[in-house]
Amino acid sequence: MQTKTNYFALVALTALFFVIGFITVLKDILVPHLKDIFELNYFEATLVQFCFFSAYFITGGFFGKLLEKVGYPTGIILGFILTAIGCVLFYPAASMASYPIFLGALFILASGIVLLQTTGNPFVTLLAPGKESTALTLVQAFNSLGTTLGPLFGAAFILSDTTKYANKMEEAQSVQMPYLSIAGALIILAVVMYLLKLPDVREKTEKISDENHDGKASLFQYSHFVLGAIAIFFYVGAEVAIGSFLISTMSNYAGIEGKIGAEYVAFYWGGIMIGRFVGSFIMTKIAPNKCLAFNAIVSICLIILAILFGGKIAMVSLLAIGLFNSIMFPSIFSLATKNLGKFTSQASGFISMAIVGGAIIPQVQSLVADNISLLFSYIIPLICYIYIFFFAFKGYKIK
Repeated sequence: MQTKTNYFALVALTALFFVIGFITVLKDILVPHLKDIFELNYFEATLVQFCFFSAYFITGGFFGKLLEKVGYPTGIILGFILTAIGCVLFYPAASMASYPIFLGALFILASGIVLLQTTGNPFVTLLAPGKESTALTLVQAFNSLGTTLGPLFGAAFILSDTTKYANKMEEAQSVQMPYLSIAGALIILAVVMYLLKLPDVREKTEKISDENHDGKASLFQYSHFVLGAIAIFFYVGAEVAIGSFLISTMSNYAGIEGKIGAEYVAFYWGGIMIGRFVGSFIMTKIAPNKCLAFNAIVSICLIILAILFGGKIAMVSLLAIGLFNSIMFPSIFSLATKNLGKFTSQASGFISMAIVGGAIIPQVQSLVADNISLLFSYIIPLICYIYIFFFAFKGYKIK
């Protein structure tokens, strides 16, 4: 009966991961959209990413402790509500055509996503003992379904033909109805999750700790967790940086206009989705760390190709990285949190803080893009993938 309950809960959690992906990827559409409206440079435009991902660093640790008190099911409901509030705040931000208010609304929206992320990842690993990487990769495939459909939604409703707007104010207001619609869907999901009465698995973490008897008094005594958190920092940073600059790269080096470029971005996130569905099967045959190492090496090679050749080769190479990003987050997360027992929810909070890489790495890349060249700036995510290879080769080992 417990197995059936866990299976049902895992199915329900696919909706959570879809929402995280769908909303997170929409900010990649907002970067070029707001850059045009407010006439920003690359550094100013990527403040969208900075505000979004700084929420992970500021709120992740708090939410990890909150989950110990309220449990995972309540955490999910609160996450949906907080995200909905952030979406609603896009309405006044657009009405006033204020970039700072947009950034504030994004921070609140992102805080809701942090709570959903901090809750969802460990919830899945605790519901599927012994199959953590496979289960997390599979449900995160629905996260990637969201990131695949998100750019299409954004291209249709946010990056539509700008010539139809009389002024910048009208163009800014194009985000109002899309985000209000998303807010409505989130409130419905919060109600549905409340009615489903998902199982609370906090007692399972205590059992894992009792069985291990490792005697560690602090989460930071686990080297595989510390190195894994750093790997999450670099992975999310690389993934977000590439996604943020894809549209501009295609425009500058392959002559593809913004709206068409936004549709091509769906291939990047679609590759992640396909890779996760396929990867969830492959990782039942091949160890997750070996899959992670292989994907890191291929990503390194693709970035080198993009930098060296530019043009359509750069476009195809960068889009292809999505396929190899696919299993990275779930693999790193499951390897980093393995056998942590009672520290699991706390670890999830700190790993959510490490997602601040999505705020910092794009800013570093933007500085290189502004001062050297956009194409050469991809050396920043290249360095990130080199560290991920180190974690997959050696850092993941439990000592």
